[in-house]
Amino acid sequence: MTTFVDACLTTMTTSASQVERSERSRARPKCARLLKALAGKRNILVTSHLHPDPDALASCQAMQHLLRKLLHQEKYAVKYSEKYSEKSGDKNSDKAAPKVTVRLKGQIGGGINSAFTRIIKLDFEAWDDDALAEYDAIVLLDTQPQFSNSPLPPGVVPTAVVDHHRGRGRRTQFAYSDIRIDVGATASIVFSYFMEQHVPIPSDLGATMLYAVESDLAGAAGQQGGLDTIAISQLTLLADTKRLYQMRYVDLPQSYYADFARTIATAMRHADVIVSHAGEVAFAEVPAVMADFLLRCEGVHWALVTAVHDGRFVFSLRTQSTHKSAGEVARRITSRLGDGGGHFTKAGGAIPLLSRDQSMIESHRKTLCRRLLRCLHVKVGRGTRLA
Repeated sequence: MTTFVDACLTTMTTSASQVERSERSRARPKCARLLKALAGKRNILVTSHLHPDPDALASCQAMQHLLRKLLHQEKYAVKYSEKYSEKSGDKNSDKAAPKVTVRLKGQIGGGINSAFTRIIKLDFEAWDDDALAEYDAIVLLDTQPQFSNSPLPPGVVPTAVVDHHRGRGRRTQFAYSDIRIDVGATASIVFSYFMEQHVPIPSDLGATMLYAVESDLAGAAGQQGGLDTIAISQLTLLADTKRLYQMRYVDLPQSYYADFARTIATAMRHADVIVSHAGEVAFAEVPAVMADFLLRCEGVHWALVTAVHDGRFVFSLRTQSTHKSAGEVARRITSRLGDGGGHFTKAGGAIPLLSRDQSMIESHRKTLCRRLLRCLHVKVGRGTRLA
């Protein structure tokens, strides 16, 4: 038992020192720069992409907790009160601390994401474009303003962006940005801020962040970076195990099993590629869950699952390939049709549907399948049924 405890303490010490060494080697303390960008702000909005997943949800909750802790501390409160007093002339407001609110846009209800949100007791408000004018700072997590899944209307520029996705096109300048494409989850980046500022992570929040990192790295397509390894090792020691168990084994609605049935029934294999259509799904997360599942099939290196959700033709793409990027392939197969992109091993996208006409849906399905096979230099044909 003593050996085990010693090993745990060693892991914690090593993890913290690795983070600190990493930050020192970059010669730019990340979280301190974020706090500087938020200095003097009274009303801060924390948000993430449309239809947020566990990584987005956990990152928002962790960032809200971190900012509330740090911006209430005396050294930051003094900086804040000085700036605010200079601007407003209000001598009685120097004791005030900024308000940090989480707002989310898009569906969370139902499925794994809904259960996760319920378990973590996330304190958030429904999205309202008109309310954006009330905030003097916006922290955008797990996405970027130019992405199609960004909740921000055109022309609204966030104060800070923290993300792990590769950007597209010309990048807008922000007061603060921390975009690390070598990290597997945004929650891992937020975790490093806690380490840098020596802010303790409560056990329930530790479980939330650990599950978020695990979920973004789940399956054969997960890409684990050095920071993710450190985050997992330390959060494992901190996490509330009961809460973590609840997250890992949530009850699923019956519709999930119908989605699985349709996905398996329509799955066609073309060499090392599986393509399937899940039909109309109730939850935005379904194509990603199904694609992760199909990629586990022996000998399969690519999995594409399409579906119809919320008036759009959506898809998720997964790969174990070390030669082609799923994000780049997703962009190519949606060219002039819609939006696609993502990581090297995980990607997705959507095509707007002008109508629910089955012929249009079938046309998009065949087009994406054909383009994917050609992009991967696989012979286009009928394929063979998976089951």
